Amino acid sequence: MIIEESAFRGRMPARPGDLAVERHGIGPVPESNRYGKAARLFTVWFAPNLTMTGVFSGTVGVSLGLDFLTALTAMVLGTFVGAVPAAYLGTWGSQTGTGQLPLSRLAFGRGVALPGIMQWLSSVAWDALIGLFGGEALAQLLGWPFWLGALVVLLLQGVVGVFGYEALHQLQTVMTFVLGAAFVVLSVRLLSGVPLPVSGSAHGADRFGAFVLTSTVALSLALSWAPYASDFSRYLPRTTSRPRMFWYSLLGMVLSFAWVQALGLWGAGLFTDQTAAGVHGLLGGGFLGAFGLLAIAAAAVCSNAMNDYSGSLALQTAGIRVPRPLAAAAAAVLGFLLVLWMHAADTALRFQNLLLFVGYWTPGFVGIVLVDAWLRAKARRGAPIDIEAEFGRPQPWWPACVAFVVAFAAAVPFMDTTLFVGPIAAALHGADFAYYIAFLVSVAVYAPLRLLVRAGRPETPESVVAAPGTSG
Repeated sequence: MIIEESAFRGRMPARPGDLAVERHGIGPVPESNRYGKAARLFTVWFAPNLTMTGVFSGTVGVSLGLDFLTALTAMVLGTFVGAVPAAYLGTWGSQTGTGQLPLSRLAFGRGVALPGIMQWLSSVAWDALIGLFGGEALAQLLGWPFWLGALVVLLLQGVVGVFGYEALHQLQTVMTFVLGAAFVVLSVRLLSGVPLPVSGSAHGADRFGAFVLTSTVALSLALSWAPYASDFSRYLPRTTSRPRMFWYSLLGMVLSFAWVQALGLWGAGLFTDQTAAGVHGLLGGGFLGAFGLLAIAAAAVCSNAMNDYSGSLALQTAGIRVPRPLAAAAAAVLGFLLVLWMHAADTALRFQNLLLFVGYWTPGFVGIVLVDAWLRAKARRGAPIDIEAEFGRPQPWWPACVAFVVAFAAAVPFMDTTLFVGPIAAALHGADFAYYIAFLVSVAVYAPLRLLVRAGRPETPESVVAAPGTSG
């Protein structure tokens, strides 16, 4: 076997509804333990995006001076572009039985510690980005101080993350209907009581810059799932239809993100950094107001539990020999500290900066793993993937790490945040093309470097056993 240490292997769920704690970590899931159908990927990618984070990001277009239809077009376009690679990477789970960061060891070798740590830090940051609104809602609902509401939300998400894969799927199935009902009510109230912001103040080049930045914010949300993608499909049988997996995942992401971002655009005047108060006021208080606040808190638990789960796999991939449930709990604890920091000052400013910065590394990572996968598939000449044999042939660390760093550096001049505006972004009136540049540069740099090294170095599977996060 590739990974023998007990820290990386353990009990696995055996069927839908098996809610015992999943101790299994980054080791590939054997075919004998696979179960489920492609359809469950719709709910696992739909429910966690019905959050106030998506609603709040939807207000960006209006705040930048765009009219409703232009801003909505930008957001739907960005969401689709970001969701396509995430949905595609998710289809690798059934083929390999392996999570996304663990699978990237094929491309990065022992250099996988770099994206592994980045992903773990990102999962903690997302805990804060989403837990902020959940804690605020629960605190307002129960009359608690903010810190206590945030603590309860992160404790609940930590519990789900500890229980693992099957608990997450079951929760997202239920919450698809619960949160769907809550957002239907919210949508009806918006449509009936809030005028559509039809006009915008941005014109000419400023309007172009605002369109691109709005689209990039939406892209960053969808693409942020890419390093998680196959984590939630790794127990599906190898025979599961990959086209069905792709379309269920894509529809789940695009429909949910487009819905909540449209609500944010429509109600931008209500949904400032006081989103919980805005929802409560829009629903008129009483039972509906309480239901809305509870739904916001529950949505934060749903989404952040996935962050903690994937973060636990990323931490193991980076070479940290800690049991998966403990790693998931640690991410929730650190997320709580970060959410307190965000709430302590200019929440809107810190939210936008953290949202963009937390994802700038992702497109370079996606480009590298896609090139590596394509070259490996070409070498197999149509034969099905033997994941244990592939893990016995990791690539040298330097081509992927060089491409990763160069791609990020190349994107810097194109970045547009309130902390830093690159010179090219400034010249383009705020248009942020950093995600696109990072992806293109990673492919352009990694592909020739990858072809320069021998495919399949004479590594032995034992070298991977000794250090699962640092092989190569």
